[in-house]
Amino acid sequence: MTAPGDELPPLEVRVRRADLVRYAGAALDFNPIHWNEKLATEVGLPGVIAHGMFTMALAGRLVTNWLDDPGAIVEYGARFIRPVVVPNDADGALVELTGKVKDVREDGTARVDITARFEGRAVLGKAIAIVRLPKN
Repeated sequence: MTAPGDELPPLEVRVRRADLVRYAGAALDFNPIHWNEKLATEVGLPGVIAHGMFTMALAGRLVTNWLDDPGAIVEYGARFIRPVVVPNDADGALVELTGKVKDVREDGTARVDITARFEGRAVLGKAIAIVRLPKN
């Protein structure tokens, strides 16, 4: 049974430039800050950055892996507070994801607070998923 304080199994994801290209094609977001180092630095970024929605999707994967059901997410939101800088190498950027059940509601849903970190610092703020729990 799911209870407040339960922790989701952590998830670590390596994000590489090829992932950004695939995501750009799927999302039709070809902003050059997600693939062009020169332009990204010219606009003040530390380098090529992952799409915010891609990072948010990774955090969503943490929850769907735990529930084994992508359709169980009822509501999901987050703020983008820091970019994930993706180097042009084989290692890419490591995004570390954790989650904890904040509360379980009488209607069979639960609130899950998600933490997404890159280089030890949070990249999403107020990342919260409301999920429909499986019936036991």
